[in-house]
Amino acid sequence: MPANKQYYCSCFTSKDIDPKQREVLEHQTKGVLLRDAKWPDHSVITIRFLEGNAELQERVRQVANEWDKLANLTFSFVQHGPSDVRIAFQQGNGSWSYMGTMCRSIPEPKPTMNFGWLTTGSSDEEVRSVVLHEFGHLLGLTHEHMNPRDGGIKWNRDAVIRDLSGPPNNWDMDTIERNMFQKYTLDQVVATKLDRDSIMMYPIPLAWTEDGTSVGFNSRLSEQDKKFIRDTYR
Repeated sequence: MPANKQYYCSCFTSKDIDPKQREVLEHQTKGVLLRDAKWPDHSVITIRFLEGNAELQERVRQVANEWDKLANLTFSFVQHGPSDVRIAFQQGNGSWSYMGTMCRSIPEPKPTMNFGWLTTGSSDEEVRSVVLHEFGHLLGLTHEHMNPRDGGIKWNRDAVIRDLSGPPNNWDMDTIERNMFQKYTLDQVVATKLDRDSIMMYPIPLAWTEDGTSVGFNSRLSEQDKKFIRDTYR
């Protein structure tokens, strides 16, 4: 499928949280970036499905545990009661996640992660790609194309806006700016060299850039993904 006809996930920062909840978040984390969204080592992260077919839930759980095996964290899937992470399958609402510990500032029973285009008919490759990506956000990872190392990507803004503002994504300008063009500085994030094979890297068609950058579809954790999470959550 051409990249501009592909679904793209989004991630939410404190700017997307209700102002009263944002005050709590900013008091707790002092910011919205990867350094401040990091979970304390040895954290037990409770996760609850708000809905969804049992078979699909199990597929999500199995893929998510690939991250769990790498980090010094524990994913604890629960059936009832309060939880850190609440997963919905709201069709038409895209796939997205709050980053890292931000989910703890979202009041029950609102979802903190959504898989808006996964169904029981989704291929294993699609489930792997979407779930690994969204759970990467849960661990505090940003989109890899926002990596400030190597000077970043020189975007053809008009092409990106044209494609992402239309179907199937239908993003508004705020969503495009947040997920495509927002920039971090080296002192704001923990970052390694740009990893084109990262599960956190969007597919990027050549028409979207002015510097010859293009990236294909990723559905596996790269070796750098694995090493980075091991080193980050020792």
